[in-house]
Amino acid sequence: MIRDDAAEALARAEFFDICDDAQRDKLAFASDLRRFDADEVLYKSGDVPQGAFVLVSGTLRARPDGGAKPSAISEPGSVVSAMALILSKPRPVTFTAVTDCEALFVPRSAFLKLVQQSPELAQRAVARVERELSGYLDALEPVGRRMKGGEDA
Repeated sequence: MIRDDAAEALARAEFFDICDDAQRDKLAFASDLRRFDADEVLYKSGDVPQGAFVLVSGTLRARPDGGAKPSAISEPGSVVSAMALILSKPRPVTFTAVTDCEALFVPRSAFLKLVQQSPELAQRAVARVERELSGYLDALEPVGRRMKGGEDA
């Protein structure tokens, strides 16, 4: 993938709006386009991803552990495992290509290098992660109340 195309893919990805153009260019240079055939696994539950993927084309399936319903991801610019850019932890989800797919792989090492060079980017990354986690926890709150026998909001 030409570096400009990689930068364009990153520009489409909402998570990377925390980066300025120069930072996206640096990430684009460090990233690589990967192709996946239908039914090919990007990574399995329990794996520790070395970075995140930005969907360029195709459809992916996310199958979480615990019997939760799988979901499809087909919007170009969708980021798969943004948290893997920051944390080196196993993920409780398997991502599989439903159709032939192309995805830009953004290595954690490249993202962390940018964060170390830019305190402003680090602050924006922390704020983004806090917002996403807060939204996730807010969505779980009514489920927790139901499980405790409380009222649904």
